[in-house]
Amino acid sequence: MNRLILSTLLLALGASGAEHQFHLAPESTQVNWTLKDVIHTVHGTFKLRRGDVVFDSDTGKAGGEIVVDATSGESGSGARDGRMHKNVLESAKYPDISFAPDRLDGKVELTGASDVKLHGVFRIHGDSHEITVPVRVTANGDTIDADIKFEVPFVAWGMKDPSTFLLKVDKSVAIEVRASARLSRTASASLSAGR
Repeated sequence: MNRLILSTLLLALGASGAEHQFHLAPESTQVNWTLKDVIHTVHGTFKLRRGDVVFDSDTGKAGGEIVVDATSGESGSGARDGRMHKNVLESAKYPDISFAPDRLDGKVELTGASDVKLHGVFRIHGDSHEITVPVRVTANGDTIDADIKFEVPFVAWGMKDPSTFLLKVDKSVAIEVRASARLSRTASASLSAGR
């Protein structure tokens, strides 16, 4: 996300003086997924492309975008992953999975743990879906850890059900995002300077 776009998002949050930016770096962010079937549970990962979340705990406004590389999805089985990419995600056609927050419910405490909800638009397989995800935030000074857990009802959202006659899988996949980063406060003066 370039500086002009990020500055515009931060400006849109208003000038209450409580704006913060949380930058997610690929090397300090884990994106895990879990899919259950009748025999066992499959665990896998995705890689983060980029991520920035801006929020104002006083007003509840939020912005930014988290983008995951759909083509990076893997579970440790080449055959299974090939079917996932070709038949379910169609990741060659839809290489990005993204979440764009627009509202924060709850207050992020700058010391200790907070449980908040982040509302926004989740985009996958070419379609957009409004969702609200719970976020556990643990802050210590300028460092913040975020743990986000939610379900993606991929079959209801138009993706192919990978179940077969003999093997039935859940119609939803559990997603967990864990990220650690520095939390930076955005002063009102710097908002206008970034334009």
